[in-house]
Amino acid sequence: MSIRSGKETYMRRPKITRSLPLEAVINCADNTGAKKLKVVQVLGYKGRLRRIPAACVGDHIKVTVTSGPFKLRKQVLDAILVRQKASIRRVSGIRVMFEDNAAVLITPDGQPMGTEIKGPVAVEAADIWPRLANMASIIH
Repeated sequence: MSIRSGKETYMRRPKITRSLPLEAVINCADNTGAKKLKVVQVLGYKGRLRRIPAACVGDHIKVTVTSGPFKLRKQVLDAILVRQKASIRRVSGIRVMFEDNAAVLITPDGQPMGTEIKGPVAVEAADIWPRLANMASIIH
């Protein structure tokens, strides 16, 4: 579902609880070699003054690699959040929870860095990012 207004297209998506604040340590769900990621910035977040930005499934975030190969560490990378522990309420009334918080590393132009995604990907993230949906083995 999208809304067209002039040249821009806005995606209307259901409200999801933003459960991952800045400095949260999450798992890396792809095969780039990174193990743990730390959330540094949530792109597109507009919040109240002095409120800590937080991310939810499908958000584009900036991360740093805290555990993994040396070539990926100590630099800021782009990522997409594909799973979160907090429950997600779907339009049908079902609530879905995952067992961990995980993200997939991407390049600045939106291409995934890895070649496969380990574990399930939330439907909300797969709808927004079709390149991740093609790589995912399970979409839940």
